[in-house]
Amino acid sequence: MVTVAVAGVAHIHTPGFIKKLKERQDVNFKYIWDPVKERAQKRGAEVGVKVVASANKIFNDPEVQAVVICSETNLHKKLVLKAAAAKKHLFVEKPLGLGAKDGYAMAQAIEQAGLLYQTGYAQRCGAINLFLKEQIQAGNFGKITRARGSSCHSGSLGGWFDDKPQDPANSWRWMADPKIAGCGAYGDLGTHSLDLLIWLLGDVEKVAAQIGAATDRYPGCDEFGEGMLKFKNGCVATLASSWVDQANPVSLLISGTEGHAVVFNGQLHFTSKKVQGADGKQPWTQLPAALPSPLDLFLDAVGGKQGLPLVTAREAAYRSSVMEALYQANKAGKWVAPK
Repeated sequence: MVTVAVAGVAHIHTPGFIKKLKERQDVNFKYIWDPVKERAQKRGAEVGVKVVASANKIFNDPEVQAVVICSETNLHKKLVLKAAAAKKHLFVEKPLGLGAKDGYAMAQAIEQAGLLYQTGYAQRCGAINLFLKEQIQAGNFGKITRARGSSCHSGSLGGWFDDKPQDPANSWRWMADPKIAGCGAYGDLGTHSLDLLIWLLGDVEKVAAQIGAATDRYPGCDEFGEGMLKFKNGCVATLASSWVDQANPVSLLISGTEGHAVVFNGQLHFTSKKVQGADGKQPWTQLPAALPSPLDLFLDAVGGKQGLPLVTAREAAYRSSVMEALYQANKAGKWVAPK
């Protein structure tokens, strides 16, 4: 059995995470804490888990092996450093940090403590993306010259982040406040496609971006953006993210001298001169099995399974650094190198 506690339940994905923790037969879900009492009580009641008044109760309990942090982003550093000092393995909802400085500080603490780490970059687990990773590593795209990642929905148009004073447990308003979340729509959703592009293509040399608001439903919060990334291998990619899109049919595109791939409405169209039958005319269905969810992989690793493909804390911090550079590039109107 793996004994787990949740520190912070503010994130929109918290209900799904706590449901998963409760359902797993190999998990002892011991505590829930949140600085907002009503939120903690709501989530605790949903899964029948004890609510504690202080996060220190979690960190000081020797039975707790792992902590899932779903707090507001500006609380991550304080909670992560305390958990790392207490030698608790960590699942931290994305993004890890508000930017490069606090992201790398957390990564260093986690690494020095020798802890397992994971975050919610679920796109790495998908069958299509696992296949594309294999094909890139096999050289079946040739030299990759350009790529595009896009993560968009209509959350701002639908009022997903409106304040709900009568239901604070289900209010995600903080996610549209960059001072708390560290970013707006572009960083919130864009971090998923950013992680995927870096995972597939490697490190980034420099970035440029244009980020803005369409409805101003959440004052001071961006709602859409488009970035350009020059990778160290020479590939140029664009990164789109938005809360004001009615559709997002093309979520990924990769183009090389020997191959091409586009994910259109969730289906892969794959062309490669090096792969028999890969002419792009029909959806490509010869795919590997998808991986379990990031949270499941984390729990399996804490339970003792070896060699699982977790996101490292250093990787998560680097994503925060690149996203911070994109916002800086938008503000400065010039190319910026990530830290």
